[in-house]
Amino acid sequence: MKIEREKLQVYPVSRKEYEEVMGLVWKTFLRFEAGDYSKEGIQSFQDFITDPVLYKMFKKGYYQIFGAFYNSELIGMISLRDRTHISLLFVDERYHYQGVGRTLMEYLKNYLMTEMGEYKLTVNASPYGIGFYHKLGFQDTDVELTKEGVRYTPMILFL
Repeated sequence: MKIEREKLQVYPVSRKEYEEVMGLVWKTFLRFEAGDYSKEGIQSFQDFITDPVLYKMFKKGYYQIFGAFYNSELIGMISLRDRTHISLLFVDERYHYQGVGRTLMEYLKNYLMTEMGEYKLTVNASPYGIGFYHKLGFQDTDVELTKEGVRYTPMILFL
C-alpha cells in the first residue's frame, strides 16, 4: 500500500494505544527478525515487550513511545529510554520502504534536540536493522554482541 507522506503523522502514543503498539512490534518482529534469533532470544524479546514494569515506566513517562499514524491507523512506532536510546523501532510490513522509519527518526531527532537538549542517539541495532541505521548515519561502537539470545550491534549518531 503506497502512502502519501504528507498525511503521515507522528505523535506520542497514549495509554489506550499501548497494547496496539506492542502488538505491531510483536507481529513485525516475528515476520522479519525472529529468524535471526535463538529460541532464548525470541523469548527474551517477548518478555521485554510484555513486561509490566515497562508499561509502568511508560505510564510514568520514563519510557516514551511515538507512533506513526496514517489515516488514523498505527503503521509504525519508535520508543526512547534513558533520554537518548532507541529501544524499539518497527514499521508495519505493508509500509516498509516508504519513509515511515525515516520519518519516525526525524521526529525523534527533532524532539531530542528541541525538547530534551540532547545531541546524540544510541541504538542496539538488530541484524535486520543495521543497514537502515547505517543509511541514517549511525556508526557502530562495537562488534555484534548477544545478550540473553538477542543479537545486536551497538551504534551511535551525533545530532
